[in-house]
Parts: sequence; C-alpha cells; structure tokens
Amino acid sequence: MERELVVTGVGGQGIQLLAKTLALAATREGRHAMLSADYGGEMRGGPSRASVVIGDGPLRGLPVLASAWSAIVVHHRFSQPALARLRPGGPVIANLPLVDPATMPTMTVYGVDGAAVAKAADAPQAMGFALLGAYNAVTRLVEPASLVAAMEELLPPYRKQHAAANARALAAGAAALDAQAGPLNLAEVSR
Repeated sequence: MERELVVTGVGGQGIQLLAKTLALAATREGRHAMLSADYGGEMRGGPSRASVVIGDGPLRGLPVLASAWSAIVVHHRFSQPALARLRPGGPVIANLPLVDPATMPTMTVYGVDGAAVAKAADAPQAMGFALLGAYNAVTRLVEPASLVAAMEELLPPYRKQHAAANARALAAGAAALDAQAGPLNLAEVSR
C-alpha cells in the first residue's frame, strides 16, 4: 500500500509541522515515508504546501507528487494547484469555513472547523493538529499515540510548552470527525 497526502494552506498555519508529524509517526511504526516541503519566502501569509508519501515497503513515488490520494486543505488561498492533483474519490479534510467544500466535487470531503475544534480543546494555536487528528480518524494511517509522540519529538525547544495542548487538539480533531455521520453531501453544501 502507498498513500499520498497533500497539505496546503498559508504560512503560519502549521502546514509543515503537521506533515512532518505524520511522516515521522509512520516511520516510527515501521513504515516508509517521504516528505516534501514547498513554501514561500515569507514566514507568515505566503503559500505553504507539503506532500507526504507513506507505504508498507520501499517507496516508488517521489514526494513531489503528480497526483495524490488525499489532502488536508487548511486555507483556500494557494490551494488550487494542490486540488488539481487530487485523484477522484480520495478523502479530503476541508477546514471550514476557510475552505469551500463545493470546490472539490470529485472528492470525499469531510468538513472540520479546525479553529473551533482547537479552541474548544483549549488549544487555540493548534488548528493544524486538529485537522491532522481528523485526517487520521478518516484514513487510520497511523496510531493516534504515534502522532502525539512524533509531534512531541518535532516541537522545537521554544514550543515544548504547547505539547499537551497539541495532543488535545489531535484528539479533539479525531473526535470531531468520529462524531460526523460521514463525508459532506456536496449537493447540499453548494445550495
């Protein structure tokens, strides 16, 4: 099995850290993973994209993907190139209300308000981790505990105080997705 993920958003939303967290969690579980990062020169506000490929054996695909099975779309700005690479039917986590799910009619879209979920978990700065928790609840690519351990390992020293809040956001994102009846009905969303 080989699965590809494209994460797209705006610099400062945690795009790169959440992609690294998933890749590290997969490797810690004994799988193969590749990661590619693409971001603008700005620290915040510019385009930010990451690709993760996870497989049970040696990977054939490059992390710069011509097509992808799934996506986490954190912000609509700069998302069109990533959305154009998605293969029909794959799972997409759309960060509501910043992303219009109707722009992805061929995908299986799950809407999550990452900011609200993170805030409710008393982790207002962990929106990206809430979305990653939701993504993992859909895909079951790694164990939730592996995501927490990878996140804790990757946090820089000056951010270690946020580890507990980030872990709460991962769990809250998974719970928010588990509470949904399934993917969004895009016919109803576009009305």
